[in-house]
Amino acid sequence: MYQLRVHAAIDQVAAADWNRLAGDDLPHLRHEFLAAMEHQGGVGERFGWLPRHLGLYDQQDQLVAAAPCYLKFNSYGEFVFDWAWADAYRRAGQAYYPKLVVASPYTPATGQRVLTGDAPNRAELAAALVKGSVEVAKQLEVSGVHWLFSSGEETDWMHAQGLMPRLGCQFHWQNHDYADFDALLASFSAEKRKKIKRERRRVAEAGVRIRRVPGSEASAQEWAIFHRLYEDTFDKRGGIPTLSLDFFREIGATMGDSTLLVLAEHAGEIVAAAFCLVGARTLYGRHWGCSQAFHSLHFEACYYQGLEHCIEQGLSCFEPGAQGEHKVARGFLPTRTWSAHWIAEPGFRVPIGKFLEHEIDAVEDYIAEMSERSPYRHDLG
Repeated sequence: MYQLRVHAAIDQVAAADWNRLAGDDLPHLRHEFLAAMEHQGGVGERFGWLPRHLGLYDQQDQLVAAAPCYLKFNSYGEFVFDWAWADAYRRAGQAYYPKLVVASPYTPATGQRVLTGDAPNRAELAAALVKGSVEVAKQLEVSGVHWLFSSGEETDWMHAQGLMPRLGCQFHWQNHDYADFDALLASFSAEKRKKIKRERRRVAEAGVRIRRVPGSEASAQEWAIFHRLYEDTFDKRGGIPTLSLDFFREIGATMGDSTLLVLAEHAGEIVAAAFCLVGARTLYGRHWGCSQAFHSLHFEACYYQGLEHCIEQGLSCFEPGAQGEHKVARGFLPTRTWSAHWIAEPGFRVPIGKFLEHEIDAVEDYIAEMSERSPYRHDLG
């Protein structure tokens, strides 16, 4: 009934066809974003991400489902950590790499990974695509296939196909129709409200001015300054800045209204910047960098400006990125994230499955513990 094709480049799929399935709230899965990754060297042999995008076609040769898929030779840029699994393979004298990964590169943002648009038979298409991904993994003789940051519903479907679910935790904010930032703060306890006001005041008193600039309006100089700050952040932490200036310039040109720069200026100079992706309903915080240290500026640029943007634009959710317990005090509550994994070798599939079962219990305990730290007033519940 359906035919599965593997595409070695996103440009082998028409942008309109792909984006029709991706929808309007997942900018990190749009054709333009994935294409810029490939055009500007963010993925490829250098970083061990080889495109193997999955496309499901009907009898009329129409694309009806798709997923961004990569043949991976490492675990870098995934944010669902499996280095212990790779080490177990190594100690057993077997190869964990390569593997197949369904994900948006370097982007720990949640949402659909089975792209079907508004198809009424979404569950059927998902089953066919997930089953197809396993068949591709078998044909390529890789160690497994990993669907990262899938929705809860999709993860249930994948579990029914024999994939093993994995639970994680991020800290997300939900918009309860706040009129403005002060209305949001009014929902906080007095102690937390006072702390946030003090942090914002310190930034203003330091003479730092904040501007939010859509990518379509950002100048070439502003993109260049942001990218320098982005690279500095990785250099300070000993990481690898995989995304080039040309990548950001390309998505700024091709999907500018889905990108947002938060620029912090002091004495007429940009001293810090944050980069976000903007969906129809969700804001996704991604990258940050600074050249001068100002008290609380990171919180202002990466969190409070994003919260204000969501309230002003009527966005319902803000995902500020992976990890970070400090986000809880600023209104971001623990939120379940999911992935699903198929392991080819039975000798590893069973112990990994048992590990995931125990890990789910541990993550649930962690979520419960973090929920107790909520800054919101109990009388609002």
